[in-house]
Amino acid sequence: MLPEPTRRLRFREMTEADLDEVTETLSATRADAERWIAWTTDNYRQHGFGLWVIETHDGRFVGDCGLTIQEVEGEDFVELGWHVHPDHRRLGYAAEAAASVLAAAGQARTADHLIAIIRPENVASQGVAQKIGLTLERSAFKLGGEALIFGTRLVPTGVS
Repeated sequence: MLPEPTRRLRFREMTEADLDEVTETLSATRADAERWIAWTTDNYRQHGFGLWVIETHDGRFVGDCGLTIQEVEGEDFVELGWHVHPDHRRLGYAAEAAASVLAAAGQARTADHLIAIIRPENVASQGVAQKIGLTLERSAFKLGGEALIFGTRLVPTGVS
């Protein structure tokens, strides 16, 4: 399952060749970015989805966006997540990519309910979640502290 390209972006699977860009995007160490890429590629194999690289149609790395399984207070959920490289933030890429992933998740019937886990101080990501139709459902302990859980019921697309 690969989301449909958008007007400005396309999706592809993440590989080890993305290490430098992932390190910069996540503000991570190289070792942490290597683990991130390994976890992401494992998700492709285990679930048929994961975080896909988002890039412009001319091949410039923008970030990642996709679906992962996340545990929140003892329950597993499909989470829609995104990370945009610092050079490409505040340009609408996250919302554009997330909307395409959300549509693909509905079409593939990945889950009935989808969430986004967002830190309270990450106002930009809260805006992205709201822009694509997710609403604040609750707060929970995640990400080493309080996290806001946005969510939506998935409506299958392309079904009559």
